[in-house]
Amino acid sequence: MTDAIVVGCGFAGAVAARQLAEKGKKVLLLEKRPHVGGNMFDVLDENGVPVHMYGPHIFHTNSLRVYEHITKFGEFESYEHRVLGFIDGKFVPIPFNFKSMEELLPQEADGLRKLLLQKFEGRERVSVMELLGSDDEKIRRLGSFVYEKVFVGYTAKQWGIPASQVDSSVINRVPVVLGYDDRYFHDTYQMMPRGTYTRIFENLLNHEKIELKLSTDALDLMEIRDRQIYFEGRPFDGAVVFTGPIDELFGFKYGSLPYRSLHMEFERVPIPQFQPAAVVNYPNDNEFTRITEFKHFYKKGGSSTTILREYPMPYDRSAPKGNIPYYVFPGEKNAELYRKYLGDAEGIKNLFLIGRLAEYKYYNMDAAIERALEEAERIF
Repeated sequence: MTDAIVVGCGFAGAVAARQLAEKGKKVLLLEKRPHVGGNMFDVLDENGVPVHMYGPHIFHTNSLRVYEHITKFGEFESYEHRVLGFIDGKFVPIPFNFKSMEELLPQEADGLRKLLLQKFEGRERVSVMELLGSDDEKIRRLGSFVYEKVFVGYTAKQWGIPASQVDSSVINRVPVVLGYDDRYFHDTYQMMPRGTYTRIFENLLNHEKIELKLSTDALDLMEIRDRQIYFEGRPFDGAVVFTGPIDELFGFKYGSLPYRSLHMEFERVPIPQFQPAAVVNYPNDNEFTRITEFKHFYKKGGSSTTILREYPMPYDRSAPKGNIPYYVFPGEKNAELYRKYLGDAEGIKNLFLIGRLAEYKYYNMDAAIERALEEAERIF
């Protein structure tokens, strides 16, 4: 007899399933897709380079607990992520820093650098909104330049609406760096798997008390009626960890929550290296937002290379093959709709929501793992 049902096999679901199994609970893990790993699923190309099939994933965290947990299930090696932006015909560091400024504004860079260090003394980074709101005209002009060159085009492509209509939290997610540090992340632990993410998931789920069913839509087997979860037509009182879209769980009774999706276009290029960094953003050129070249993550060779172009698109669950809800759409209106669903969920004592889709919020991998560890402690 199953003690717990976990829906979804990304980090949130897989970590929760493993923790419950280690507590002696028999867990049924249901995954709609034909593979483990959720959006972290990767496969090897002809050069033995892991290719991330749902876009690049770099593991970074400040949490010792998360670091110690995930490294139990696979070997990692240090990797510091650096992103370039192709702006005005040049490759410059993203987030925008003093090097970016020197490349794009060579005549003004020295004065602006001194002004910024004086105005924001002791700060390592500021938001572009702070620059735009400065009482200094030169800093405001710099803010406008960065906003136009780095954010406007990229944001409009990513979200499908003008940048002015996007929630400010999205703009402020990528700061302006007051220095030459060109690392994209500044976490204590930054690394990539020595093998594949997929192998880490296989290790996570290798437990006698976990039963995994792939290509299985949990909502074909499960429903909620009168604050009771039914599984295969019978009441189920064990824990249910749900990591999928919360609106779908409740039959869209209040309407659909909006998401953004991506079209992934992979290409094998018959040259040793395609671009100077693992990820290059294209804020103002082309319909895609970025190109990833995977071999940079792993420092592997080969006479060919695999690249990925990402084209943002609306999420449409009614598309012939469906598409994937990658990003929640921030904003108070959508948050209010989510709270209606959350109110219903909170009335079901054995339902536990974890992850981007279930909690309708942006999560990095480490935060999803942290949430799963916390919820697993709470469940039994």
